[in-house]
Amino acid sequence: MNRLKTAFLLTALTLLMVALGSAFGGRGGMYLAFFMACAMNLFSYWFSDKIVLRMYGAREITERENPTFYGIVRRLAMRGGLPMPKVYIIPSDSPNAFATGRNPEHAAVAATEGIMRILTPEELEGVMAHELSHVANRDILISTIAATLAGAISMLGNMLQWGAMFGGRSDDDERGGLLGTLAMAIIAPIAAMLIQMAVSRSREYLADEGGAKLCGRPIALANALRKLDNGSRMLPMTEARPATAHMFIVNPLTAGGLMQLFSTHPPMEERIARLERMR
Repeated sequence: MNRLKTAFLLTALTLLMVALGSAFGGRGGMYLAFFMACAMNLFSYWFSDKIVLRMYGAREITERENPTFYGIVRRLAMRGGLPMPKVYIIPSDSPNAFATGRNPEHAAVAATEGIMRILTPEELEGVMAHELSHVANRDILISTIAATLAGAISMLGNMLQWGAMFGGRSDDDERGGLLGTLAMAIIAPIAAMLIQMAVSRSREYLADEGGAKLCGRPIALANALRKLDNGSRMLPMTEARPATAHMFIVNPLTAGGLMQLFSTHPPMEERIARLERMR
């Protein structure tokens, strides 16, 4: 269901971009915005792993330095039929972890020092299984596609706003007039962002399910998520950035209420409940 939901949401993003491009009134502008978004996200796809790891001061480790953590990742990679990823430690007391890399052959997993202190080996294995599930599902690629489409829609929206303010097209009346054009230019980028966030939440559910199956201990992963949720609230990751929040197993930018619509992660209670039903 999560795979079908992802496909549906990506299709919705595509249709939204086509509709906005039509409102803009020309293929040239749509192609230009799409090309610019592709260029930015292609750069991100190829180099984001190095950028993010450097951003958080991650340090690559060897098996000799941390045989327990390194051994967990190696066993899970072998069990999942994946190439051995690079393993990193992040010097942060806030408990969290993420995976990055453009494909399984160029993957890396990273965990904070804080996560090592509060999780049992079984719970840490569940977390790493979740991250390796992201690698196996090629979620970096999927999130890049979603970001590309959302970025193109945002650019088209900005171009449409400027076009409307400076007179728009001669057939504006047929398209709902100036107010309708401005409304679409404002609403479409917001809708694109909401869809992009929904794609991210769907992939988190899928990684939870895949991680539970890979480690064989859904309750261990559920317990780990519960500890990480509480731990990240007590020791928030002050260095976290919105652009990279979707990568972490627990959202380092905690928000509630209406802001859940703009969250890159599903509600923790629902994630835990789904895992507990897998026992």
